[in-house]
Amino acid sequence: MSGTGAGMPAQTGSRRLMWDALPPAVRKQFELLVGQRVVTAVSQPGGFSEGLAVRARLSDGSGVFVKAAHAPTSPAAASHHRQEIAISQRLPIDAPVPRLLHVHDDGEWVALVFEEIPGNLPAQPWQRDDLDRVLAAISDLVNALTPAPIDASLPALPRLGGWADLTQPVARERIRALSGWAADHLDDLVALESGADVAGSTLLHGDLYPFNLLLTPDRVVVIDWPHAWIGAPFCDLVTLLSSARLSGVDPQPIVESHPLTRGAGREQIDGLLALHSGFLLRSAVSAGPDADPNIVAMMTALGLASVQWLADRWPPTK
Repeated sequence: MSGTGAGMPAQTGSRRLMWDALPPAVRKQFELLVGQRVVTAVSQPGGFSEGLAVRARLSDGSGVFVKAAHAPTSPAAASHHRQEIAISQRLPIDAPVPRLLHVHDDGEWVALVFEEIPGNLPAQPWQRDDLDRVLAAISDLVNALTPAPIDASLPALPRLGGWADLTQPVARERIRALSGWAADHLDDLVALESGADVAGSTLLHGDLYPFNLLLTPDRVVVIDWPHAWIGAPFCDLVTLLSSARLSGVDPQPIVESHPLTRGAGREQIDGLLALHSGFLLRSAVSAGPDADPNIVAMMTALGLASVQWLADRWPPTK
């Protein structure tokens, strides 16, 4: 570890739906789906869905994790849930992911019921033992998902790139207010992302941050799969390491020694960092007044962490 960063910003969207706010008919439909009465339902931290995200305790004493979204009022969340259903139904049984137990989609409400994972989000800032566990688990995840167990046409396009949309004067000044280095190197960032090579055959999570990890006494479980895509095996690792900078972690020694990145060329890592930061910062600076402020804050922090790592690696060696 290097330094004493505070870790990630607030890790939950500000527009979570509570169980008691669901229409009674919807709660009843869920109970019919699982075959039990819900005794308690506790909203969970982590993630940014506008919908429901609860641990539900059932009348037989068992527990499940439930996600749900109302398509007419939260179309993006409902679309993500439908994409997650398609991905989760195809993940192999030996992958370190929660099992999808039940699905409901009546065109209005979309719900997923997963097995309950008796774990917690990693503490922030990162503790080195936890980070080491996760770094090892990413290798296991890649092994389980290479080659990708799904058809290449199923995942959505990866959420990567955006610097080319930030070259106009107004956008450039917004970027300058966040990072003078990025504003001064905008042409370099556009070139990096346009030439980036992240092709591969691994099913990637696409959003691998601490709020999508659960640590149990003996496992690291990766949750929330709507943004999965197929690409190079090192991509999720680099994404996680970029976010770990917020905890004062120097990612460079790790990326130089980890099995998933030892064989990657410098230009591949730089290209991914450009793609990753471009998507995040374009999204953050273009967010309108109705955007969830927690999402904007998270995207800004994560985007800047990637840019700062890239700046540390600059100029590229020949």
